Amino acid sequence: MLTNLDVVPQEHGSIRPALGLRRDAEPLRRVPNKSPTLYGIAEADVEMPSDVAVEVFPADIVKHHRVSRAGMGAELVQATRRERTEFHFEAPVHLLALFERGARSAGESCVEGLPRSSLKDFEHKLTFVPAGHRYDDWQVPRTLTRVIYFYLNPTQMPMSEVLGPHETTLSPRLFFEDAAVRNTALKLATLIESGSSFDRLYFDALSLVLAHELVRFVGGCPRSDPLARGGLAPWQQRIIIDYIEEHLNEQIPLAKLADLANLSPCYFCRAFKQSLGMPPHRFHRHRRIERAKSLLVNESVSVTAAGLSVGFNETSSFTAAFRKATGLTPTAYRRGLI
Repeated sequence: MLTNLDVVPQEHGSIRPALGLRRDAEPLRRVPNKSPTLYGIAEADVEMPSDVAVEVFPADIVKHHRVSRAGMGAELVQATRRERTEFHFEAPVHLLALFERGARSAGESCVEGLPRSSLKDFEHKLTFVPAGHRYDDWQVPRTLTRVIYFYLNPTQMPMSEVLGPHETTLSPRLFFEDAAVRNTALKLATLIESGSSFDRLYFDALSLVLAHELVRFVGGCPRSDPLARGGLAPWQQRIIIDYIEEHLNEQIPLAKLADLANLSPCYFCRAFKQSLGMPPHRFHRHRRIERAKSLLVNESVSVTAAGLSVGFNETSSFTAAFRKATGLTPTAYRRGLI
């Protein structure tokens, strides 16, 4: 949960002048080396540009809380009202975005070098924008967007240690999932929110872990997690999950999902469970309930309408499925949000 977020001072209708959009953005500044620290570079050796951040329009629609340390800045961003919002970024640093909450009725996201995505529900998804790449997003939100942005200095990424001496670039990724990256990012977010008790050494240590996990994933290095063996390839997971998210209100034939992954239905079921921890039909049901939760946040959406939106033709069947998954009826869940 993001709490106690501070509003960043606005200037001329923008969060900061030319946030994240300038090709001539302020270069990384170097100061005298004092003592060794993370990545073998002194804590004060490299600072993040002060004006690097994701640009949001309208600027007053979000609240911010930001912390910067050696080689990395982290920013918690919380939308304060539901209306069309735009996000833009282009800078000489890497951007990692973790969407703690995100659902839209319309919109489109694009990272330079990748196909555009109109994924409606991107809660818990991650996006990686390599330094110098453009990121654009617009959305008509169904729920108040909550996102954590991490700005990473390219010169301090552990490329050779993780990928090998000849690997020098990282690939863009849009709306991907990785438990290791997500868990470390959430720990950093919790640390930032601790306020006066902020532990800088722990922040530096987590930053190092996040950099290693990120390079290992987006650089394509095979993970040591045994659960990944025999499962779906990253591209298969992306295609299958996106398809399920776009068809939550439909009955999806197993054969269709297997065909998208170019696998036999039998092998696909085993691979899907190996990668995502549950069979395809259970994952589909889980995502239906999660989408319904995001709809119930909006008091103007009735319980019946929320159920219909995720494929339940009868309120009674929706209520039964929701209670089985959460222990609460949809009405009781909504009442608890107030």
